[in-house]
Amino acid sequence: MLKPIVIKTLFLSLFASSIVAAQTYEVDDSYTPSSRFERYKKQDETLIKPDLVFKQGQAIRFEQTYATIGKRELHADLFMPHGRNLRQAIILVHGGGWRSGNKSHFYPLANLLAQKGYLVVLPEYRLSTEALYPAGLTDLNRVITWLRAQASELDFNPANIAIGGGSSGGHMAALIGNTVNQDWFHPPNSEAETNIQANTHVNAVIDLDGVLDFTHPLAIASENKRKEKSAAGLWFGGAMEDTLNKWQQASTALHIHANSPPMLVISSGQMRFTAGKDKTFAKLTQFDIAHQYYQYNGIIHTFWLFEPYLSETAVRIHQFFKENVLTGDAHDYQPKP
Repeated sequence: MLKPIVIKTLFLSLFASSIVAAQTYEVDDSYTPSSRFERYKKQDETLIKPDLVFKQGQAIRFEQTYATIGKRELHADLFMPHGRNLRQAIILVHGGGWRSGNKSHFYPLANLLAQKGYLVVLPEYRLSTEALYPAGLTDLNRVITWLRAQASELDFNPANIAIGGGSSGGHMAALIGNTVNQDWFHPPNSEAETNIQANTHVNAVIDLDGVLDFTHPLAIASENKRKEKSAAGLWFGGAMEDTLNKWQQASTALHIHANSPPMLVISSGQMRFTAGKDKTFAKLTQFDIAHQYYQYNGIIHTFWLFEPYLSETAVRIHQFFKENVLTGDAHDYQPKP
């Protein structure tokens, strides 16, 4: 009669040990499309929650492991191109103040872009509740390297990887796209192949209402308002006064160079969210790098989440790529039979 009790005790002991050994971290669920919709609906009655309408033959690959850090797996969801394959991949980085949000927030936009012929990759990355700056940025370079290595299997041109995002995700995308010539956000050499820069470069950046310069007065007034308790302060590990080098390092406008990729910036019209755009565009113009800017007239911040702005955003992204990024082989490419 004692044997079952012994087995149960042993099982509980092992179970308890596994809990202790497991990596745990706080999840901040304060930023969700549903909560934003309820807030924004009071400001804009035209807002509509989008439906994901799929076309026959469309494919999605969920929870693809792109990196493992210790026991922590990092995953991405892939929306495969439908119809004509443009052989262009776009990584979309979700927002949430560097500490909240989920890759699923970009499902509606990814779906629309996939139906226009793009491979769209939605990665999770380590947020500030799990790991401070620059861990999440290093994760994004990991996903670029992983994606490029999958080019043959996923049937796209390995030179054609773009990165974009919304809000804090737009900031991160712009920063990653313009710091390939630096080693700040590259994974440790043991994790990457020899030519790190060749593996992590991108051919375009899409910034949806993401800050471009933390040293701009508008950014300082908003992002450093609550000092170390602000979203940026919680990510950097301190107020601007205490971690100035990080705030400067994370400012895309300070890092534009001759080989920066073409850039599309779409603004809600709330100018603090794209603080630094003028300095960024001046440098892109100096280097004769293509860039486009579209500004709404003071609409909601996370406009890409809801109609009517969701579909408009997809159209503007596609138009930007057709005019500035896609090459002849992409336009003429026919999918494999």
